[in-house]
Amino acid sequence: MLRAVVLAAALAVTGAARAEEAFVTNQLSDDLTVVDLATVKPVATIAIGGKPAGVAVSADGRFAYVTSPDSKSVSVVDAAARQVVGIIEVGGGPLGIAVAPDGRLVYVADWYAQAIRVVDPVARQVIASIAVGASPSGLAVTPDGRLLLSADRDDDSVSVIDTATRERRASIKVGARPFGVSIDADGKRAYAANVGSNDVSVIDLAGAREIGRVKVGLRPYAVALAQGRGFVTDQYDGTVSVFDLATLEPLKRITVGDYPEGIMATVDGQRIIVANWESNTLSIIDVSELKVVGEVKVGDGPRAFGAFLRR
Repeated sequence: MLRAVVLAAALAVTGAARAEEAFVTNQLSDDLTVVDLATVKPVATIAIGGKPAGVAVSADGRFAYVTSPDSKSVSVVDAAARQVVGIIEVGGGPLGIAVAPDGRLVYVADWYAQAIRVVDPVARQVIASIAVGASPSGLAVTPDGRLLLSADRDDDSVSVIDTATRERRASIKVGARPFGVSIDADGKRAYAANVGSNDVSVIDLAGAREIGRVKVGLRPYAVALAQGRGFVTDQYDGTVSVFDLATLEPLKRITVGDYPEGIMATVDGQRIIVANWESNTLSIIDVSELKVVGEVKVGDGPRAFGAFLRR
């Protein structure tokens, strides 16, 4: 508790004009916890259902989109009103999810169908499907919105999709069982967490090829980027592995909660937010000090798989 109070006071001093919020999917309690990152406290719980897993907040912060594999749907959450305002039936096994930078389209990975569903969030319906590899999991869109990446877990590859033509441009072989995928702010490199080979693949997007690998902890789930470093959740080790993005050298392993999964950096790059599945908590890491400086209790089985911060 003391650490949370100290962290909140420090944030108040730095004067963030608009507090960021974490929208955390809790798969076992079938809900979404909203955490104010300025006060480091939960401020709302939103019922979702269907064992929610993936989440993506639109760039303008208006909506959070949540996948529910058991109900084969995506919930549309009004982020300000803290309520579900629509349900989109997508079928199959929706897992990973991403929103186009302009908010006009939502992309949903269908684990069972080897496809990405293209969703119109206004019409609230699927308008197209894109064939990818087996068991698509994490999704990410380049900052310019031109490319969509899909981590195809059971094909040991990452698909690169042209969002204009909605066709797969390339399939890049990576490590074993890629799950989460992230893209840097320049849209030049991507990072795939390979749960089967305990490493992270570094991908050059222009060349559509893997250019390096970084060994991390056991069962890496997802990758966050901040201040020239990569942060990787190691599910089986209860740690976050840190590596240098320029040299790809490992820097540190930070102990967090049990079974960490979702991970994302705050907009200022000062903090890393980690969802711990078995501890039912968020761990807050100070990027400069590379240590945990706060912890927040959330719902049961937090996954927060995707871009779960409202900025």
